[in-house]
Amino acid sequence: MGISLVEGTFAGLIFDCDGTLVDTAPAHLAALRVGLDAHGLTMAKEWYYPRGGLTPDALMDDYEALLGTSVPREDIFARYTVAFQAELECLREVTVIAEIAREWQGRVPMAVASNGRRENVEASLTVTKLRTLFDLIVAAEDVERGKPAPDVFLEAARRMGVAAASCVVFEDSDEGLEGARRAGMRAIDIREYFAPKR
Repeated sequence: MGISLVEGTFAGLIFDCDGTLVDTAPAHLAALRVGLDAHGLTMAKEWYYPRGGLTPDALMDDYEALLGTSVPREDIFARYTVAFQAELECLREVTVIAEIAREWQGRVPMAVASNGRRENVEASLTVTKLRTLFDLIVAAEDVERGKPAPDVFLEAARRMGVAAASCVVFEDSDEGLEGARRAGMRAIDIREYFAPKR
């Protein structure tokens, strides 16, 4: 069963990127492990995947709490970004959601609102040929607080010129769904329609 949207019941669409438009979690974990490995650290996939909706800094906050010590996160992030960019060709779109964006392009304003860093979000959307579908991107750097705070969604709505209550959000994480609800937006949990391979 697909996702159907009724014309006239919304005025703008907002999509998460990682796990929603593009199946990126395995690539993000592999790249993060490259950064961690340089410091003799590792990260179990069983620990990482449930936290996929966090900002990079919030993820590292949890990781440091797990270890009981701080880690050189800026160096880890720098290595992670290089490794992620090197594996972009492996990324694939989440077709069930990408098709919605294609269907509504040009009919209503559409934005991407992500907890990810802009460089990686732009690259993920570009390599999967989805970037041109969207009017704008709001990334982690653009707001003070990441999801589950509503900031990225409210900023996306503001930039689109659409009332928050008139937006529909597509998300694959508990943090994202909570952020959308706190923004006063209708949220669709794409996990009901797409199960990534792990």
